[in-house]
Amino acid sequence: MLPLLPFLSRPHKTADSPRWGLAPGWSSYRAAGLSVGLALLAACSGTKFIPEGSKLYTGSTVKVKSESPIPKEAELTTELTGVITPKPNASILGLRPKLYFWHMGEGKTKGLGHWLANKYGEKPVLLSQVDTQKVKGLMVNRLYNNGYFQPVVHSKVQVKGQAASVDYTATVGRPYTIKEIFFPEGDSLLPRAVRATQAASLLKVGDSYSLQTFTNERLRIDQAVKNQGFYYFNPDYILFQVDSTLNNQVNVYLKIKGKTPEQAAKPYILDRVRLNTDYTLNDTTLAPKPINYRGYQYFPDEDVFKAKAIVNAVFLFPDSLYRRRRQDQTLSRLMSLGTFKYVDIGFRPARQKADSAGYGFLNSYVRMTQLPKKSLRAEVLLVSKSNGFTGPGFQVQFRNRSALRGAEQLLVNVTGTFENQTRSNTNTIGLTSYELGANAQLVVPRLITPPFDIRLKNSDFQPRTTFGVGAKTVTRLDAFTQQAFNVNYGYTWKTKLTNEHELRPIDVQYLRLSNPSQAFEKLLEERPFLANSFRQQFVLASSYRYTYNQQALEQRRNQVYFSGGIEVAGNLAYLVSSLSGQPRTTNTDGSQAYTLLSQQFAQYTKVDLEFRNYFRTSSNPSSGNKLATRLLIGAGLPYQNSSVLPYLKQYGIGGPNSVRAFAARGLGPGTYRAPIASENSSFYDQVGDMRIEANAEYRQDLFPYVKGALFVDAGNIWLINQDPSRITVDENGNPDGKNGQFSPSTFLKELAVGAGAGIRIDVQFFVIRLDYAYPLSVPYNNSDVVRPSLNQSFNKRDQSAGRLNIAIGYPF
Repeated sequence: MLPLLPFLSRPHKTADSPRWGLAPGWSSYRAAGLSVGLALLAACSGTKFIPEGSKLYTGSTVKVKSESPIPKEAELTTELTGVITPKPNASILGLRPKLYFWHMGEGKTKGLGHWLANKYGEKPVLLSQVDTQKVKGLMVNRLYNNGYFQPVVHSKVQVKGQAASVDYTATVGRPYTIKEIFFPEGDSLLPRAVRATQAASLLKVGDSYSLQTFTNERLRIDQAVKNQGFYYFNPDYILFQVDSTLNNQVNVYLKIKGKTPEQAAKPYILDRVRLNTDYTLNDTTLAPKPINYRGYQYFPDEDVFKAKAIVNAVFLFPDSLYRRRRQDQTLSRLMSLGTFKYVDIGFRPARQKADSAGYGFLNSYVRMTQLPKKSLRAEVLLVSKSNGFTGPGFQVQFRNRSALRGAEQLLVNVTGTFENQTRSNTNTIGLTSYELGANAQLVVPRLITPPFDIRLKNSDFQPRTTFGVGAKTVTRLDAFTQQAFNVNYGYTWKTKLTNEHELRPIDVQYLRLSNPSQAFEKLLEERPFLANSFRQQFVLASSYRYTYNQQALEQRRNQVYFSGGIEVAGNLAYLVSSLSGQPRTTNTDGSQAYTLLSQQFAQYTKVDLEFRNYFRTSSNPSSGNKLATRLLIGAGLPYQNSSVLPYLKQYGIGGPNSVRAFAARGLGPGTYRAPIASENSSFYDQVGDMRIEANAEYRQDLFPYVKGALFVDAGNIWLINQDPSRITVDENGNPDGKNGQFSPSTFLKELAVGAGAGIRIDVQFFVIRLDYAYPLSVPYNNSDVVRPSLNQSFNKRDQSAGRLNIAIGYPF
């Protein structure tokens, strides 16, 4: 259809111009082509399928007119547009292909045409289906709700051929504003409680009259008085009376309905609180002899959960005023223990206790249904790591949900993987890896901070103290074997849904290299920095990380994610070692380092920042159409006892979750390129102390469970200190003397840039991702360079071709 348009508009020149002359019969071909093109356009525009005498409804416009300024005009216009019915047929550039599919199946009960009509078709929406009087009435109602009293709404039908649209025009005066607000009078408990909330009122003098604001004010007051003990109160007992006889102003009188039930007009005190940690749906009675603990009635016993552990997560206190906030907090805390499948909180009047001084009494019951205390799970995995290693793996996990009878979770994991990284040079050493490890973690649902008892009473989320220990061995085929042992201790807590903190005062690792191959030993000799990063050493670190995440707020159209962390290692060990006169050892590069327990230790400070933004282009919360962006900034500074970061702490870039047009660890540092003779070691060379990376990706729903994406990636890594063994070049291919070191004046020119498109098969719990990326900017010189002084030849690597990435999950 569309390709005909430029053909039909081709310039026509005179017959004495042979280049543009018309062949015999050209006029008849052109007329035929024009007729076919117009017929196809009519079919796709939908007007061909309109019954005789009817008009295709193509939509409406809304305009608000006033002699006075209109506050929030765009929002008001959007609200008025939202009441227009019916919705016109979907169109793309004026074409309505869904009407064509509908016509293919018209009158058919089976076959391809019937299937296409049901799957992709849409019945024509006619002008006769538009009830303008009803729409105008709804618009008048919305205008009243926004303070525009006595508005006038007109409609006008615009006809164009077999199509028609409707224009609505609303004429309004100045909106009414609030002059005064009066809260209920009286000395009884309920009016006093409502008046106590006035300082936080959503109604403000001078604001425009808005029905939505009044509705929100009722909900706010209901929540506030429920936190003052009024358990049976609800928003329907609040009444607003508005005096609109003033000149474009209103007085608002907030009142409590006279027919408010007596039980809703008084606050309640909790009398008895029962905790049942082993409730099932078949329960008909509670245990006859509960344990009395801190005023609670605790059922059934302490064989599985100590009463103290459960009570610490309960904020409904006997002999205290009922507060809805504490009820919600208790429910959230108990569920976040991870030991219960269901938690139910209920209340009943305490019938055996008489009301006192206008207060009633409630009995509360908290019923908890347990998850199995112990479980064993085995999984077969497809492991995909950020350094480009991918392969099958397994994990066996044992879990005890109350290891010490205090809702402590003990997790013991045994893992194993076989991994491989594919690179263009198959001679690269150590790209086939075997890994076997075991670790144990004890998660305690409270902060262990002796001598202090910190409960974070205003948080809905259970804080945790975590103890961990683990060991793993990694064997890189034809390269080396490395053992890593770790012990850690730390805290995690959330102040609210979007904010999370993680503090690890102790995070100790011990790294040991063994069984190096001859090729890898030679590589270490040639690369002193690499020998330093792989040296046998302790990593005695402490770290803190803060995360702000709005992705749990699913209704938000724009969601922000931020994570920032700092890790410090070796400072205390250096102080102790230097003050105590511990002997130094000499490294392969000639530097000297202090030891602790006859072992070297790393010393560095590392900062990582990550910012993401997700903007949903559709107003539908379930839509996957969004623009996702990410910025990564990271830097590690080795000092004193270290001249380079431990290898496991260094940055690499490239691969399916990074700059996708390049192989994992296929970039940097800076403009560095591995010499031909050392190509088989480039995987180990291309790491650095600093990283800057940015990604932008547009995601679009295509079909059920299938999404598409367009993306752009940019980034690189750099060194903090120069490394003479990694020679970098300028744009002409000559040594630049920076040796991969970061420079504020040139780093933008050294960013690698790639772009591409992808398909994602997303079945909610599992995502398979295929991304094809093409390099747009390469930071290193891409030609053969011979440096006689160094006697090194640098290979030309073809970056003109794209790269296909297959991965699990989204890149960010």
